Amino acid sequence: MTQCAQPDCTGTIDDGYCDLCGTAEGSAPPPAPQPSQPLATQPVGSRPMSGPVSSGRSRAGVLGTIADLPSVPYRDPSTAVMNDPEVPEDKRFCANPACGKKVGRSREGRPGLTDGFCPHCRTRFSFTPKLDKDDLVASQYRVLGCLAHGGLGWIYLASDENLDGRWVVLKGLLNTNDAEALAAAEAERKFLTTVDHPNIVKIFNFQRSAGLGYIVMEYVGGKSLHELRRQGPLPLREALMYGREILHAFGYLHEHGLVYCDLKPANVIRVDKRLKLIDLGAVQPIGSPPGTSWATVGYHAPELETLPSSVASDLYTVARTLAVLAIPGFSPARNGKEVPLPDDCGHPSFTRLLRKATARNPADRFQSAWEMEEQLVGVLREISAQEDRVPYPAPSTLFGPERTAVGTALSDEGDKVFGELDPGAVAGALPVPLVDPADPAAGALAGLAGRDRTALIAQLAAMSPTPETKLMRARLLAELSMAETPVILNELSAELPGDWRVTWYRGVLALATGQADQAVSMFDQCLSALPGEPAPKLALAFALECAGKQAAPWYELVWRTDHAYVSAAFGLARTGRTAVLDEVPPTSSYRVAAQVALSASVVRRDDLSGLAPEELVGAADRLADQADLDPRRRDLLTAELLLSALTWLESGSPPKDLRLADAPFTEPGLRRRLESIFRKLAVAAESRQERHALIDQANAVRPRTWL
Repeated sequence: MTQCAQPDCTGTIDDGYCDLCGTAEGSAPPPAPQPSQPLATQPVGSRPMSGPVSSGRSRAGVLGTIADLPSVPYRDPSTAVMNDPEVPEDKRFCANPACGKKVGRSREGRPGLTDGFCPHCRTRFSFTPKLDKDDLVASQYRVLGCLAHGGLGWIYLASDENLDGRWVVLKGLLNTNDAEALAAAEAERKFLTTVDHPNIVKIFNFQRSAGLGYIVMEYVGGKSLHELRRQGPLPLREALMYGREILHAFGYLHEHGLVYCDLKPANVIRVDKRLKLIDLGAVQPIGSPPGTSWATVGYHAPELETLPSSVASDLYTVARTLAVLAIPGFSPARNGKEVPLPDDCGHPSFTRLLRKATARNPADRFQSAWEMEEQLVGVLREISAQEDRVPYPAPSTLFGPERTAVGTALSDEGDKVFGELDPGAVAGALPVPLVDPADPAAGALAGLAGRDRTALIAQLAAMSPTPETKLMRARLLAELSMAETPVILNELSAELPGDWRVTWYRGVLALATGQADQAVSMFDQCLSALPGEPAPKLALAFALECAGKQAAPWYELVWRTDHAYVSAAFGLARTGRTAVLDEVPPTSSYRVAAQVALSASVVRRDDLSGLAPEELVGAADRLADQADLDPRRRDLLTAELLLSALTWLESGSPPKDLRLADAPFTEPGLRRRLESIFRKLAVAAESRQERHALIDQANAVRPRTWL
């Protein structure tokens, strides 16, 4: 084996990765560690996602694909042929599933045999190629040489003499006396020629020569993801693009009752601007008996020795492959055992995506390729938004839009911009999980009228009970913090095991009843089940803020990805980052509230010593530009700015040629403007007491005169 080249590492290279430090062979020493975005909380194990789901294929939007990445050049097949085809001794094992021990190894200075019998169980083995250069298979395929060797056979390059020398690949058997391998090849012959997907290598034919079987497939002359990974960790955005293409191929196979079983970077090829799965030798029907799946340590699901192959076990390999591609220093296996995922996989949502797909219990994983792709695309949107610094919004197939933005009101206290966040208001404003369109009552629920929760509960009582009517009733009761809600949620949990919406409504109830820490736990579980959705991140941020904990990273993640969630911008503003409010779109109904808060933030600060006159002028102009702002509110905020300007003048000289709210930036000018505002407000006062108070303020600020 090759010694690892990393500093201070004594490991050796096994299957392209160091068995000690996990670094890819040929990688440069790692750069200094960079701080990554912290996880707000540790991911909590989640149940399988159920409820309304839809194909992730509708989430394509404007995201880039591998077609936007630099092209990988086509590899001349003649340069890929092996000069000395030989199975390395450390890859030689008995093909008998009951044995699997080392065979063909060197002993006492003698090289290992490439043909012989297993010394443990007497099963015959053969690791020599059965085709030589210029051999003609089935009077059609002229062999050029060996390309590689895999788990089930040698792979040869040949030209199709019936089709003007088109390059093809012939895949034979590694151990020609292994009955199980022969059966697997026969199974390939039956169904692989019908597989037709742009991300899966095309099988053309199945032929025999000298009593041996060979699969004939297209030649894909690019680089494998394993080769690309050996140059260093792939950018996360690029790895997710590959994952999306792989999931498209997996979705196709699963829809046809098949599982791929043996996904790893070496089995995925990039050529030009395309991606293809190769080596279909391990493909088998879903539900194949335990122990029959061809798998690679570090990638395969742990239950395959005791449970049949499944969609969930197939998706496990996708997550492990993504982890190998994108996580620096991560090796999938060490000393023949799977290496656990690191606590931080480089991005909080990516970490949760991987943990969801590799949960110990198969029922806790994604249950379809489209379900996983939908969440992966959500994570890809977040990564793309961060890198490009532009939002990548998309309508959710699981949640409705934000009902109303909360936490936008200014504080009644003059030294704070915003008031305290009201957990009850949050509970009633969170996005609502969408109704499953397959539910019998879906149409009737869509026709419910009215916004009053009590009236809606009464309407639901008159409808036939279905899962969706019960869930909607639970939501309304939770938002009203009704006493019977916990009992109803417990009943739904038993009736709909694994439905994440029950957990969501437990979080809503916790917020409505002021139990912020419990709400954090509930929404954290929802986020682990739906790592690509913005709604759980927003709910978790709200709960964390109500609990007095750090919420800014989650607000940031939501806002940078989708500006439709205005609450996230105000959440960031409440942490002191008020400048983000300028990003609230002009088309938003909360644009005025955002501009008002920006103006107020100029003077509502702990220390006014660093305040510049130009900031006050800009804040006043900002208020004047808001045509939809209530006049009385504009006057009150303008008066607040003028009073702050007077305070500033106590220690500073009047700036030349500067006007504030249509008044000269001088003490007499500001006082006259303030007096006029207070007298104007007094005329429209709603009570005598308020009018007298405003007149008193006008008299207090009026310029001093001799009259």
